[in-house]
Amino acid sequence: MSEVSIIGIDLAKNIFQLNGAASDGMVVFQRKLSRKKIMNYVKEQLPCIIAMEAFATAHYWGREFALLGHRVRLIPLHYVKPYVKRQKNDAEAIAEAASRPTMRFVEVKDSGTTSPWGCLSYLRLTCSSKNSAY
Repeated sequence: MSEVSIIGIDLAKNIFQLNGAASDGMVVFQRKLSRKKIMNYVKEQLPCIIAMEAFATAHYWGREFALLGHRVRLIPLHYVKPYVKRQKNDAEAIAEAASRPTMRFVEVKDSGTTSPWGCLSYLRLTCSSKNSAY
């Protein structure tokens, strides 16, 4: 069995899709794991690159995976979309996009930067602009 060099993770509410790829791009494994089981599974893996689409919860998971010794790469959504095949496995597309040498990544934000108050102020702005009279 080949050694995994990149794990692409498609984050969702309850079930996460994982796609492990070797350094030559061959798929080593594809798994669906629940939120409760993902940390134990990632702990068992040798340190490698873990790639995810960059959005709010990806920063939390990125910090958790980095603590386990993995290198985390967050990719903006619009950079992943060209690699999706037949609208199916986003985890495979994420792993493939992360393997590209010219791909641009987003830094994982620390917990102080991603505060829940930021979301609240954004909601206030959007709700107040929709409800205000023109």
